[in-house]
Formats: sequence, C-alpha cells, structure tokens
Amino acid sequence: MDQRLSLVTLGVQDLSRSRAFYEGLGWQASSASCEQVCFFQTGCMAIALYPIGELLNDSGKSGAIPVAGGITLGINVPLQADVDRELAMVLACGATLLHPATDTPWGGRTAYFADPDGHPWEITWAPMFPLGPAGELCLS
Repeated sequence: MDQRLSLVTLGVQDLSRSRAFYEGLGWQASSASCEQVCFFQTGCMAIALYPIGELLNDSGKSGAIPVAGGITLGINVPLQADVDRELAMVLACGATLLHPATDTPWGGRTAYFADPDGHPWEITWAPMFPLGPAGELCLS
C-alpha cells in the first residue's frame, strides 16, 4: 500500500457551524461541497466535514462512541477494484473490518477498517475526485 494520507473526515455536530468556522479561518470550501458534506483542499490533502451521526453510520460504528473525536482517516484510490484489493491487504496485516467494500449511492466504492489501535480508516474510490501524480486528492 502506498504511504499516503489523502483525506481526513471530521465528524461534526453542526455542519453549517463547522463550515463557517473553517471559512472564518480563511479556508475556501471546494465546489464539491454540498448540503451533506463540506470539503477543503489542504495542500496535497483534503479535509471533509461530515455530520457525526452519518459518519458513524457509514463506517459501521453506528451507536458507538466516536474514536478520536469522530475522525476517520481516508485513503483514496485511483480504481474501483483498488478498494477491495487494498482492504484485503490491510485485513491481512491485522486490521479489523468495520464495513465491507460497498458501492455507494453517489457513484463510488468505499470500505472501512480499524487499525490495531481502533482508529477508523476509509478506503474510497471516488470517480469525481481525480488523484494527482503523487496520489493526492484533487478537489475542484
């Protein structure tokens, strides 16, 4: 697996309040943002703000106490099949499956696993977000 971190998703209680906070810091929301999620390009990475209840549900941890304040660490991959391949690799290395690889309603594919310390990670193929030459997530 490539050594990279492309997306950090922060679980938030109030998306509009959190978006206003980051925009108040001078961050510019990506045009990929919508009413359900807000994205910020942060150099070669991106930060997403996502309602904590939705984040916990998506990652298979619905009803659980958020780990690390409701954060998931994201790895975006260039091909749909890479989600399953990389998930198999991390599981073989001792990760715990949180949510199997699934096609999403928004046209991508995603899976969730926890590292040995329980930190949740997401592997995602998002065809609307191309990856740059260094594997970085490129938001519009």
